[in-house]
Amino acid sequence: MPRGAAEQRGEETAAIEGLLHARRTDPRIADWLAQAKPLDAAQQRVLDLIGRTRRRSSCIPVRLATEIARVTSVAQGVWADARSHNDVARFLPTLDRVLSLKREEGSALSAGGLGLDPYDALLDGFEPGATAASIGAMFDRMRPRLVALRERVLGAAIQPQALTGNYPQAAQLALVREVVDAFGFDWKRGRLDLAVHPFSSGSGDDVRITTRVVETDPFNCIYSTIHETGHACYEQGIDAQHRFLPTGQGVSMGVHESQSRIYENQLGRSRGFTAWLWSRMGSRFDNFAVRSPEDFYGTVNRVRPGFIRTEADEVHYNLHVMMRFDLERQLVAGTLAVRDLEAAWNARFANDFGMQVDVPSQGMLQDVHWSIGLFGYFPTYSLGNVYAGCLHQSLRKQLPDLDQSLAQGSAKPATDWLHDGVHRHGGLYRPAEVVERACGFAPTEAPLLDYLEAKFGEIYGV
Repeated sequence: MPRGAAEQRGEETAAIEGLLHARRTDPRIADWLAQAKPLDAAQQRVLDLIGRTRRRSSCIPVRLATEIARVTSVAQGVWADARSHNDVARFLPTLDRVLSLKREEGSALSAGGLGLDPYDALLDGFEPGATAASIGAMFDRMRPRLVALRERVLGAAIQPQALTGNYPQAAQLALVREVVDAFGFDWKRGRLDLAVHPFSSGSGDDVRITTRVVETDPFNCIYSTIHETGHACYEQGIDAQHRFLPTGQGVSMGVHESQSRIYENQLGRSRGFTAWLWSRMGSRFDNFAVRSPEDFYGTVNRVRPGFIRTEADEVHYNLHVMMRFDLERQLVAGTLAVRDLEAAWNARFANDFGMQVDVPSQGMLQDVHWSIGLFGYFPTYSLGNVYAGCLHQSLRKQLPDLDQSLAQGSAKPATDWLHDGVHRHGGLYRPAEVVERACGFAPTEAPLLDYLEAKFGEIYGV
């Protein structure tokens, strides 16, 4: 979009938000909900979701709702400019304004009778039922095992080799279309395009995914695409009976992320699937030199500390999220000032990862989330990993021969299982309930940690 139109887009976005806010808070909705007589649990769930949206929206003055829409629309461009110039000072005044508005929103939701503190009120918008206390306790249980695993892996005598070489864009894009096919994406109801940053959007019969290509790093394209395919297959898989209803979309960001992460990691980085991918890369790229499927499995799952969250391996990824979770809670609480964020980020990163951030684009400017007001969003990434760990454990028990299908380039058995247990329900059940119904037990971090320790212990001989 043209940068010069940012201010105008901000005003237009604010105007649209004003209209939507008026619809969400229409006093007649309360009357309609009181008079409605649902015929079954599904209809009751629709009414509950409508009521939830009305309650949250009614807590927020229209002035605040429209100002958040206007400021965050413009802020994204300011962040992008600051990131491209590695200039934190360009972004700080805008971030300070966004944070002030989100604090006001959190306080308004808290004061509106939701029974939540400001940060929890923001978090609840992305993951209903989650609280900072419950997620913080989960992170406290996860961190020691993750750090211990990292130390064992990085100190191991066995160290898989990195992938080297040049991989042309056209061949990468042809390969990822095969990969998307393997996971069951419906091309008649969706498409794949190039973009600066991979994303998934849409629902039902119109789902779009994008990817990016780095010719020296084909894993960037392959695994970004698999990740977005997980999101897309979730949306495509929701039963048509939920179409255009509040239940007609993914139930939460955590459950959504569980689908992208299980596709990308537990399935896409599995021994079976990487064996198939090894053969396809050998046929697509003349300079592909990895000798065996087993060597390639190690290369795909190579563990190295790095600055960028989205490029982190499975061992390090949640540590990136935990850091952001702690920092944004401090920002919302007012115990960390925006002017001190870069120093706090860099100090925490050095402590957690043993590396000094050299440029802001590899530090506090790497993520778009805070510029567009997504405070409370980051912890849902790790919650998605936890959900994925639970789902994967149950999936493997019920599909003991899954690796044979994956090695033939088909994730269909896993996709069918996830469709039946997760996708088709859309928003019919609460987030944790979706996982519990599919797995037969309440979500817990133990399956994820057990999976990581077993997988990387075997790869690295520790």
